[in-house]
Amino acid sequence: MNDTSHHDERIAKMTFSSVYPHYVVKVEKKGRTIEELHEVIQWLTGYDEKKLHQLIDDKVTFQEFFQNASLNPNAPLITGVICGYRIEEIENRLTQQVRYLDKLVDELAKGRKMEKILRVA
Repeated sequence: MNDTSHHDERIAKMTFSSVYPHYVVKVEKKGRTIEELHEVIQWLTGYDEKKLHQLIDDKVTFQEFFQNASLNPNAPLITGVICGYRIEEIENRLTQQVRYLDKLVDELAKGRKMEKILRVA
């Protein structure tokens, strides 16, 4: 994979609160709900709705967001291409975690069944 250190730094410094409204618009435009979005985020990070809102209000960076998350042990099952990168080949851990979230939101917006999104056996 190409050197993406500048890209990785940009992602780390980006605030979750700046991206969250785009996630909401994306899923609602496709007929999904904020509750489903929160379920996906909670599955990946362990953050309940109250904590999620606190993180949004505090304008935490993605670095802070994932630093304190309890990443789901099944997160590595999230594979495929997002933003032109194959998720399982991303070397920077934080960038990979952000792309996990992006991929889950994409799957939700595309109408995939929740049990498939949440990698339920």
